[in-house]
Amino acid sequence: MSQMTPVDLMIEARWVVPVEPHAVVLEDHAVVVQHDRIVALLPIAEARTAYAPRELVQLSEHVLIPGLINSHTHNPMTLLRGLADDLPLMVWLQQHIWPAEAKVIGPEFVRDGVELAVAEMLRGGTTCANENYFFPDVIGATYRKLGFRAVVGLPVIDFPTAWAKSQDEYFERAGEVHDSFIGDALISTAFAPHAPYTVSDESFERIRMLSDQLDIPVHLHTHETAHEIEEEKKKSGLRPFQRLQKLGLVNDRLIAVHMTQVTDGEIAACASAGVSVVHCPESNLKLASGFCPAEKFRLAGVNLAIGTDGCASNNDLDMFGEMRTAAQLAKAVAQDAAAFDAASALRAATLNGARAIGLEAKIGSIEVGKQADLAAIRLSDLETQPLFHVLSQLVYACGRHQVSDVWIAGRRKLAARELIGIDTAAMLGRTRAWRERIAES
Repeated sequence: MSQMTPVDLMIEARWVVPVEPHAVVLEDHAVVVQHDRIVALLPIAEARTAYAPRELVQLSEHVLIPGLINSHTHNPMTLLRGLADDLPLMVWLQQHIWPAEAKVIGPEFVRDGVELAVAEMLRGGTTCANENYFFPDVIGATYRKLGFRAVVGLPVIDFPTAWAKSQDEYFERAGEVHDSFIGDALISTAFAPHAPYTVSDESFERIRMLSDQLDIPVHLHTHETAHEIEEEKKKSGLRPFQRLQKLGLVNDRLIAVHMTQVTDGEIAACASAGVSVVHCPESNLKLASGFCPAEKFRLAGVNLAIGTDGCASNNDLDMFGEMRTAAQLAKAVAQDAAAFDAASALRAATLNGARAIGLEAKIGSIEVGKQADLAAIRLSDLETQPLFHVLSQLVYACGRHQVSDVWIAGRRKLAARELIGIDTAAMLGRTRAWRERIAES
């Protein structure tokens, strides 16, 4: 009899959806984990004869998927959830959100907002966030303390904020934060210029140069509204995307968020340059910003990911809801019921997100050698019965309340719906205190 190999963790699941290969559902399979990595994916019967796990988790009514990746979010803004609803984007931003932020923004606000967001994301099966907000030093430190994977945006905007007062200071502080996370197992960085309408050509040119030197992405709100495009045309005679092309930013490091107002030529340019597009359907719908032509992007070969945007404009961090909305909206926009099917929606929320943020070699699919970022979803609930097709059920019927267990880098972060390592009562107390302070301001 051959000797069994000792390993840290073995998860036996009724179904495993590895995402790569595409649209595959494996029945009665086990994922074997040693330290932070997946070392095997094989039928349960074979796994039981080959491995001796220190911890065995049996999920007989569950599907195991890669942890979901929220490819665009402003997680400190979780503390502004529901503050100013039912308003158009620029009124919402300039008359409500920015003034509220100015009164409370600081390290403590950022830390507590991120902690609340992490708790919500873990309970929804999300294991990685592409973050875009001020005080990235605090954001990164908070994610690291909580053991949550994140790409932390290095903000650049052409007016003073609590984070930086001048263009030079934005870049100096960006460099310091980037350097502080070099080699970190869970935290990496990206430049996060706010939008073409708030960032100068000079700043964009510096970002392009530094992005090349540091080999990090550029995470940018792009073509979110028709108003933004008209204003840029008045100012420079160019559409914002044309301006980005002229400045050399349209390349495989660009993460273009929203892209609701695009031409066929711009879609083709994204495909040929290797641009990743992040679709935020619920935020776009709520702010009446327009419709990202998701299926056109997909058919053109553009890497299309999914994000929630921030809680101030969504109002949640529910990637299951976002997948469903993305798939349904894509069908309506394309006028094709077969457009953006369930497998494509799940891929956009996992492996495509990993590719957008430069982490496709580490996360986004259940493959040997990748990090063990995993989410288990219980499909025995009455809301997902009867069960004919696992992928369809995940995207079109499943709710985030069915997420039972979550691992990041092999460490359990959610066990039978209970958060590990987060003092929920203390966190909610701080959240209520922020609510009082913001309401009074």
